[in-house]
Amino acid sequence: MAEILHFLDGRMETPGLYGTFHLTAFALVILITLILCIKGKNVKDRTFRKIVFIAWIILVLFETYKQINFSFNYNDGKPYWDYQWYAFPFQMCSAPLYLLPFVFLSKPDGAVRKAVCSFLSFWILFAGLAVMFYPGDVFITTIGINIQTMVWHGTQVILGVYFIVYYRKRVDLGYFMKGFIVFLLMICAATALNLIVPNYTSETFNMFYISPKFPSTLPILSMIYTGPENPPVPWPVFLAIYIVGYTLAAFLVYIIAKGFISTFSKKRTKKAA
Repeated sequence: MAEILHFLDGRMETPGLYGTFHLTAFALVILITLILCIKGKNVKDRTFRKIVFIAWIILVLFETYKQINFSFNYNDGKPYWDYQWYAFPFQMCSAPLYLLPFVFLSKPDGAVRKAVCSFLSFWILFAGLAVMFYPGDVFITTIGINIQTMVWHGTQVILGVYFIVYYRKRVDLGYFMKGFIVFLLMICAATALNLIVPNYTSETFNMFYISPKFPSTLPILSMIYTGPENPPVPWPVFLAIYIVGYTLAAFLVYIIAKGFISTFSKKRTKKAA
């Protein structure tokens, strides 16, 4: 275990965009997604729950490692803990950490599982794909954190696509709207945290990057809300733009998924005929 932790805390050259590290991670995500979708598209609910549970455990372990890595330090050889509030795990990409238990613990045909799977299939899949295609500044010089970020966002993609395939017969506009409700609930939770937590810390705390107290650092949105002092638009308008924009992106994923499902269904029907 000590050797593993030592390796993860080791240093490497910051991976380049579409360099060897990035492309290898991308290839593994594609491979695992294909295998899971082919082998697991018709599994029984018990097996489905196990798959989701294993994925959740992997995320929990990697997030625990990340939190320790960011906050545990040494000063003159003495260990100390300084929690980094900017890394608090409640970003959009952190959602599976909290929502996957609702999938493997809820009823197969229940409204809760449908809503959560829809959200993970479209909103979170889009978020995962965005990072996988353009990691931006998520790559650093720490080996373990680079592995963590690729495993984390790769798992978002793998599960998002898998949920679409597994629930392919349910994917319709009503299914999409159930996910929208979860999205709004997550926005409310992030906003509540953004309003409360900064009162108890002087550090940056910007969950979902929609805090009224800090500038948004997301591409494009960083130009729309630059902080509480003289932003281009008021915060409520910025939040509305965020919700609409993200939902349109998720809807695009839905349209593409619906198109693939329709195409494969027609091919299967022709073969059967």
